[in-house]
Amino acid sequence: MNKTDLVNNISEKSGLAKKDVEAVLNGVLSEITEALSKGDKVQLIGFGTFETRKRSGRTGRNPQSGTPIEIPESTVPAFKAGNKLKEAVN
Repeated sequence: MNKTDLVNNISEKSGLAKKDVEAVLNGVLSEITEALSKGDKVQLIGFGTFETRKRSGRTGRNPQSGTPIEIPESTVPAFKAGNKLKEAVN
């Protein structure tokens, strides 16, 4: 399912206009992105938690030449599913 499918499904189930649903969805995603960029957690009880994690620097290898390269430390987004989401999937 992509974003368009999600907007269409929510619109059909809620009776709201597609443009309204898309505006709300874009707002939610924007707020989650902004919070993560500040280093905050976004916790949706029962659904899951969006957070950032530090990935330490390491030595990798260039696949073409085999020479070692240094991969710098980075911060990556992560999602941990909540209990209700886990139960619904199983």
